Amino acid sequence: MYSVFRDLAIIILSAKFFALVARKCKAPQVVGEIIAGLLIGPCLLNLVQTSDAISIFAEIGVVLLMFSTGLGTNLKELMRAGPIATLIACVGVFVPLVGGTLLYGAFYGFAAVGSPEFYRALFIGTIMTATSVSITVATLQELGHLKSFLGTTIVSAAVIDDVIGIIVLTCVLGASSGEGTGIGGVLIQTVLFFLVAIGVGVVIHFAMKWLDKRNPHTQRITIVSIAFCFAMAYIAEQYFGIADITGAYIAGIVLCAMDDAPYVERRVDISNYVIFAPVFFASIGLKTDISGLTPEILLFCICFVIVALLTKIIGCGLAAKICRFSWGDSLKVGVGMMTRGEVALIVAQKGLDVGVVDPVYFTAVILLIVVSSVATPLVLKALFTKMPPVPHPSQVQA
Repeated sequence: MYSVFRDLAIIILSAKFFALVARKCKAPQVVGEIIAGLLIGPCLLNLVQTSDAISIFAEIGVVLLMFSTGLGTNLKELMRAGPIATLIACVGVFVPLVGGTLLYGAFYGFAAVGSPEFYRALFIGTIMTATSVSITVATLQELGHLKSFLGTTIVSAAVIDDVIGIIVLTCVLGASSGEGTGIGGVLIQTVLFFLVAIGVGVVIHFAMKWLDKRNPHTQRITIVSIAFCFAMAYIAEQYFGIADITGAYIAGIVLCAMDDAPYVERRVDISNYVIFAPVFFASIGLKTDISGLTPEILLFCICFVIVALLTKIIGCGLAAKICRFSWGDSLKVGVGMMTRGEVALIVAQKGLDVGVVDPVYFTAVILLIVVSSVATPLVLKALFTKMPPVPHPSQVQA
């Protein structure tokens, strides 16, 4: 039990050391934290292995990161970005789904629709649909573009992408098990969650504004806000099957109009920056183990990563261009959406649990998460440096 303290000490120190090295090299700090996880994990030095405790710390980290993102959201910008983000998310799910299915067919043969092999291929595509916004959020925050229209669009699209991905996952699992897609049930659950979120949000919004006026800039505001964040994360995951990070993001949106929202955001960022976020980013590297790779699986993994990254960039980028973003900003949207993380792991684990995919393909998912997690911050920083954001036509008209 006490070994977790040793592991946390190693993770935090190594993550922060390599984060500083990354900053000195003018790279985003999250890259250094992920590399730290690779170095101390089973991939190289094997000083730390993943455990339930570390997974919990990592999950708290990503939940708080999304809550902080919601707190810093500009509601007016979010309302403008909503329809655009929905289209980007839909195309960003469809293109990788088709790409992954075709990739599996190219390697192992195209099977008849409805056969077990067809559902295996479809599930590979389903894994590709997942988007992890946490690393993109950290990068945009570091670059100072998180609260821009472009940043809000990427974050909103990623959250919607998760919801659509859950629907697709449920449909594929239901169809492969012969129990029906359950699409109606999933849609009802999703609609119910957002209805509950709106109802609870209105009550909490006014209650927190009242509490904020009576106790401005006090710790109790932060405490109640974090409690609400965890409650929404729990409700989303436990009762509606929606990702906990979506519930945390909605909690932040509910409180973002509060006068002390910036104060709460700073307090949350402090605790998350010191402990939870480094554990989350390092845990990505910790989950990487390349000992079981064969040449055939390695080739499939490489193709899997390439197809997964390109389909997100092409799908989301073209959708952004259709929505009248400039070519440069469309590319930023595509790159910002290509990160995979905890959602891809969850999807892959679901497939392993029901036997739709073999354990060997989990290596491809880990490799995709590591490559996309390291590449996305680097490419985003290069794009924002060379091509500053261009105002969207909706902003100009406003």
